[in-house]
Amino acid sequence: MSANRERRRQAVAGRVQHLRHDTFPGLARIPGFVRATILRRAVEGGTEFHIVTVWESLTAIKAFAGEDPEIAVVPANVREMLSTYDERVVHYEIAERFAPRGSK
Repeated sequence: MSANRERRRQAVAGRVQHLRHDTFPGLARIPGFVRATILRRAVEGGTEFHIVTVWESLTAIKAFAGEDPEIAVVPANVREMLSTYDERVVHYEIAERFAPRGSK
């Protein structure tokens, strides 16, 4: 399994809503997509988001991102909402996952 991380910075209003209503449903339709997590923190001038997506394989990521999966997929309408974003993403292989008993 593989995970990728991208960083984007913008005002909170609209970002999480866009991810929930537009981005994540689109990802859910792609074979091999497993899950996504939104991380955020307050920074000077706004809020920084890290979006972590988990995929079954690099092949699944390429189905979404294209042949160069390190180029961030940021549609024009989303770029307009962002004050800055990473143009390249980083992929990691999930080496291990731990969850205590009874956790979600």
